Amino acid sequence: MPVVVVNVMPKPEILDPQGKAVTGALTRMGHQGFSVRQGKRFEIEVEGDLTQARLEEVRQFAESLLANTVIENFEVIS
Repeated sequence: MPVVVVNVMPKPEILDPQGKAVTGALTRMGHQGFSVRQGKRFEIEVEGDLTQARLEEVRQFAESLLANTVIENFEVIS
């Protein structure tokens, strides 16, 4: 069964408190020079063939359900 991945990340201008917390923890642990932004990853199994129409369907529901496009960017990877 084909799998499509949708990655959702906060837009660059949006504050990311979880990413900042991880970045701070890394610094305290002695790992310098890293900056973390936290997002979401969705793995979607598709029944049948993975056609352009099915990918467009995933893109449409990702935009309306999986991501808040006011504050997040998303990408669909097949």
